Amino acid sequence: MIRLKHIIIGKLVAILLATQLLSGFPTQRGYFALEAQSSRINIAQLSQKISEPGGYFGSDNLVSNELSYQHIIPKLQDMGVSGGVYLGVGPDQSFTYIAAIKPSKAIMIDIRRDCLLHHLLFKALFMSARNRAEYLSLMFGRPVPAHLKDWNKKTLKELIEYIDRTPSDAKLFDKYRADIKQQINKFGFNLSDRDHEAIERIYQAFYQAGMEVRYVIRDRPMPSNRYFPSYRSILLETDLNNQQRNYLATEEGYQFLKKMQEQNLIIPVTGDLAGDHAVREIGKYLQETGEKVSAFYVSNVEFYLWRQSGSFERFVQNLKSLPINSKSVIIRSYFNYAYYAYQHPKTVENHFSVQQFQTIESLIKDMDPATGGYNSYYDLVTRHMVDY
Repeated sequence: MIRLKHIIIGKLVAILLATQLLSGFPTQRGYFALEAQSSRINIAQLSQKISEPGGYFGSDNLVSNELSYQHIIPKLQDMGVSGGVYLGVGPDQSFTYIAAIKPSKAIMIDIRRDCLLHHLLFKALFMSARNRAEYLSLMFGRPVPAHLKDWNKKTLKELIEYIDRTPSDAKLFDKYRADIKQQINKFGFNLSDRDHEAIERIYQAFYQAGMEVRYVIRDRPMPSNRYFPSYRSILLETDLNNQQRNYLATEEGYQFLKKMQEQNLIIPVTGDLAGDHAVREIGKYLQETGEKVSAFYVSNVEFYLWRQSGSFERFVQNLKSLPINSKSVIIRSYFNYAYYAYQHPKTVENHFSVQQFQTIESLIKDMDPATGGYNSYYDLVTRHMVDY
């Protein structure tokens, strides 16, 4: 009788577990626990679970506008910032930090829904391309070069020169576009017609502009050609020791990113850094998977949060929900435009942006009421910065 009771209870538990697994989203802790045990992340479900409704940002953030993005990488490596989970905003500048830090996974969070869609395009390109040469050929609608394997040893400059001198091909691009759309549909995201149109617009921008594609501000007059570098310039940029550290500078860097994409370890989500859901859900997820944040790249998002009453304080509260250690850092960008008022002391000649970082622990400590917080945005970007 006792044995029969145990069998019945066992069957009931099995039914409950099966019901939980088959339902769209189990309970909050149960879902993250199941993801932690899974050999392959369900990227679409995890993204949906973490994401919140998208917001507006007045730019076409197709590529970075930060030429200084590599300057801090040697110092990050010297400090042992590696592994863990990488968080970052924006398009593909995060890939360079990921290639340097080599995290176990990365979560790309941005307030713009289009950024999530842009990352789905990147994911499809990585999964379709065998090496850097094919990746750039697919990205810009160029024929893949002959003897493709030989291109593994080419320099980034040689790859760019191939794209620059090779005419685009409309029929070939149409084929690429159809193949990429088919690939994206396999990822399992619930994409609307508007989403597909946005992916198409982003892809078309790379095809039409080629290596001249740039960051563009829509709602504020600014001479883009003066302030915003071409994608070519971004790729060819170096660190302060004249070493190229872009993720496309070496085949090893590209292949590391490709493997992460194939294993669903780069998860795009939509979220406000000062919102009440996405960052906190990331914190819950990492707590349950037993992982810690190694780096959080925020670009200059804090500048905009600083101008909205209470937003920066909410952002710091969200940071407190993330599992971190003493080496966990926040990476930011400062721009020497007129509306920032002051030129940063770390400004490098011919660079409008300045890259900097500090430990997340020091930022949280500075914002403690007993410490007094920050007096201004400029105080934030100059106090407790790690020197490099």
